[in-house]
Amino acid sequence: MTVTSELSYFPSTDGDLAYHDTGSGELVVLLHSGYVDHRLFEDQTPSLVAAGYRVIAPDTRGHGWSANASEPFRWADDLALLLRHLDAGPAVLAGVSMGGAIAGDTAIEYPELVRGIVLSGASVSDFQYTYDTTREIVAESARTLHSGDIEGWLKVFLRAMAGPFRTADDIEPAILDRLREMALHTIAKHTPGEHNWHVPMADTWPRVPKIDVPVLMVNGALDSPDLIADAELFAHTARNGRPVLVEGAAHFPNLEKPEEFNTLLLDFLREL
Repeated sequence: MTVTSELSYFPSTDGDLAYHDTGSGELVVLLHSGYVDHRLFEDQTPSLVAAGYRVIAPDTRGHGWSANASEPFRWADDLALLLRHLDAGPAVLAGVSMGGAIAGDTAIEYPELVRGIVLSGASVSDFQYTYDTTREIVAESARTLHSGDIEGWLKVFLRAMAGPFRTADDIEPAILDRLREMALHTIAKHTPGEHNWHVPMADTWPRVPKIDVPVLMVNGALDSPDLIADAELFAHTARNGRPVLVEGAAHFPNLEKPEEFNTLLLDFLREL
């Protein structure tokens, strides 16, 4: 996995934010899911760099090697500050789960910094689960995390990765090991019950029709049905959106089907 010595740091007003920056050419920003870090994209970064792109993969505040928050913050603001600090962009933003929500938020709030978005396992940041099995998983995740039951939480986290129709035993062990390592590293930065300083963006859905850059929604066909339905709605609500399903994958198609995910991403980039 990527080592910390390869990371750069942006000195924000509330601590240093880490990011991995490699390659040259048009900019692609890879935004990871919750509880992990930039290493989620180790199967994507080399392909993008080989195709002639510059790739920036940040660690979202409170994740990986980035500082924890000590005051209110928004994901989109942090990303905008980083891109402006680097005098970079407009960029294609590609995010998985939480990272997809960050990409969508940034396209809404900072359209001048974005020329295309790829959302995987995500729609908008104020999304609410409606599928019963997924709601149970989310509730159990919150309960175990708040109580400090890290092993219990980790089991729930890995179960969520498998989607509502499988178990973690159905996932390749190497993928589970990667997720476990990243999740434990991020969780170790926090204490049970600590204050969550993240400020969600509100009223995002009414602003989705204003997104006028190309949008690709990539969902695993085995993911939660409400996420898939919301991805289709997002794609058809934005001005230039398209939904795609990846068979045999759930919430992390970039891990389970990296070659197919990379092909979709590179084809999208070439069409811009």
